[in-house]
Amino acid sequence: MADQTQAHEQAHLDEVIKQIRRAQKKAQKNISTAKSDIHGLSKQFDTIHMNTTTYSGMMDTAVSVHAQQQMLNERENSWQHAADRLSTLKRLEAKPYFARIDFQEQAGQKPETIYIGLASFSDRPDHFLIYDWRAPISSIYYEGELGPVSYQTPDGKETVNVKLKRQFQIEDGTIVTIYDTDQTVTDQMLLSALSNHSSTKMKSIVSTIQKTQNEIIRDTGDDLLFVQGAAGSGKTAAVLQRVAWLLYRYRGNLKSSQVILFSPNQLFNDYIDQVLPELGEHNMVQMTYFQYVDRRVPRLTVANVAQRFAASDQGVNGKLVRLLSSLDYFKAVTKYAKRLGRDGHLHFRSLHFQDKVFADKDTIKEIYYSFNRNYKLGNRMDGTDEALIKRLNHRIGAEMRSKWVEDQIQDLSQEQLNMLYARHPQAFVNDKEEYRFLARAIVINALQPVKRAIDHHRWININAQYVHLLRVTPKIINLADFGLTQADWQTYADQQVQDLKKGHISANGISVYLYLYDLLTGKRGQREMRYVFVDEVQDYDAFQLAYLKFCFPRARFTLLGDLNQAIFTHENSRSLLKELSQMFDAEKTKVVQLTKSYRSTKQITNFTKQILQNGENIEAFDRPGDLPQLVVDPDLDHAVASVGRILKGYQDKHDKVAIIGKTLEDSHQISQLLKKQGFENTLIRTENQRLVPGLIVVPSYLAKGLEFDAVIVWDANADKYRGDGERQLLYTICSRAMHALSIVAIGQPTHLLDQVDPALYEKRPD
Repeated sequence: MADQTQAHEQAHLDEVIKQIRRAQKKAQKNISTAKSDIHGLSKQFDTIHMNTTTYSGMMDTAVSVHAQQQMLNERENSWQHAADRLSTLKRLEAKPYFARIDFQEQAGQKPETIYIGLASFSDRPDHFLIYDWRAPISSIYYEGELGPVSYQTPDGKETVNVKLKRQFQIEDGTIVTIYDTDQTVTDQMLLSALSNHSSTKMKSIVSTIQKTQNEIIRDTGDDLLFVQGAAGSGKTAAVLQRVAWLLYRYRGNLKSSQVILFSPNQLFNDYIDQVLPELGEHNMVQMTYFQYVDRRVPRLTVANVAQRFAASDQGVNGKLVRLLSSLDYFKAVTKYAKRLGRDGHLHFRSLHFQDKVFADKDTIKEIYYSFNRNYKLGNRMDGTDEALIKRLNHRIGAEMRSKWVEDQIQDLSQEQLNMLYARHPQAFVNDKEEYRFLARAIVINALQPVKRAIDHHRWININAQYVHLLRVTPKIINLADFGLTQADWQTYADQQVQDLKKGHISANGISVYLYLYDLLTGKRGQREMRYVFVDEVQDYDAFQLAYLKFCFPRARFTLLGDLNQAIFTHENSRSLLKELSQMFDAEKTKVVQLTKSYRSTKQITNFTKQILQNGENIEAFDRPGDLPQLVVDPDLDHAVASVGRILKGYQDKHDKVAIIGKTLEDSHQISQLLKKQGFENTLIRTENQRLVPGLIVVPSYLAKGLEFDAVIVWDANADKYRGDGERQLLYTICSRAMHALSIVAIGQPTHLLDQVDPALYEKRPD
């Protein structure tokens, strides 16, 4: 019977592939036709007679050019559509679908059969051989077991009776395995997918989406979707499929440029950048939070990821960080900025033209505060801009009579004159008109820097204003609530002022600085953005998230992370959910928990979860493997030799091996020592590097979100991983491993492993 089923399904698959290949030929023909048309139309452009001697002639020429351009645009759209179609068909050819569902819409009816794949495919109108996994009907594959299953359609909820769920593993057009199941995805199919080797690029998970992941993917009704997921629970993969689903669901109303993902580092961006193209979609906007803020302050240097990781958050510094990153401080800054509109404490900067004052700061201040007290900040800004632009326009006439303008006109080359004359197609009435035209063009060009300064509100002295905010902070927030004294704050503020003079600003300071600037200038955020995704949200603080909400006022937010992996915010991450409840409407907030870890073997997951103090909620997927090993060595030479022996064992079994050090210095040390032993490796120094095949060495803070076949934790001794503050860091490092994990320690191993059951790992003194 099984052989008969396999033969029947293979015959069906062969027919589908035959139709796909036929469609490929048609798409290729359409591409060739469109290319030929584009080439022909481009040549016709050269033959259009440019009649510019009369008004009617100019109009006829314009109409001809416009019609020709429209035809060219249509052909280019046809070419792009056919090229996209061919790309989709090529992806479908090797693996057309991964599931089949038989269901009845009403009792007594003959069951319908549908096949589900990466994209829809029909051989004739309304005859679908494959349904896109994102189509409403396809959700019954993910939603439930056999029997009655409800799914959401654009017209409301529908219920069908599912009679058969069949899953396929297909390789190069051949069915390798068939699973008939009453589950969403069989453990065998999931086990097969998870047993594969890791690579330098994340893959899509559409064939193995779990029911809870599907809930995340298809959520439409919430302003905030918060996904708390254990390491390796598939939260990032699910959210990337969510982006693809949203682009499909709102096709025509939502573009990929209206979706932004904030990821932990650029290395991770590179790791995930093939998932959406694999699903036939353009990538959304991707950046880190600090890339987003960095580009706003080209004259300031913001603390980089290594500096943020190295910065201590203990003692007084920890209390300062808690204040600066709090929602209370965000609200205090908001009130401070609003008061500036009427209390006279706004700091201004003079505008200059050709090394002379164009408008001094006292004059600008007088203009700004001349408006009615009830004017909002944004209105005062607009009014001041208008007054300064009026002054600029008056200046044009005065400057046109200046000696420097006359000198510049005399020095103009013929090429420069021709460029200027192109803006004045008619003949000049006399020499005086020609001179006025050239003088005006030169003055307007010279005044452009002043115009840009006005447009960008550079007449506000944001640096002085930020310093003023720091100085008055003890008056706008209660320092004692954060365990700080006036002296503590004074010392901190003095240091920030010194850093600012050198062009440096702290990681916490940059969010405050930009939020203050946006409030003062009346900036209302990027209102065209519709969806904001924040990965590794446990490493964000409340101020940053509140600022993002301010920056994207019309967007819905999906936040995902693991509060057990906070390596930048540590214990502050525990209060994150509470603070988010003050930012978003509780009625439109949904929290989804993913507790099962799929990335690692059962042995690795059971080991890593005991590093945590509350890891019992994490469930291991039943994929067997070797126990993790702890290797304790007396000195550096022995430890390097141990790493070499482990690597020799790993390199035969695993494609992607990573050695993870705590800091860049640790990682550099082992990288160099291994090269001396003949082990070639790539040291990842910055987040802008790319993951490459072969052995890599990476510091802990750049390994966020990544996964590897095998991981070696370098020198996890009691000095480097001392207290509970590093418990989450060690857990994060160890949970990068899919199939094998080794921890090497020089001297006393970290006491963070003391609470782990010795039966869950092998200890090898060396």
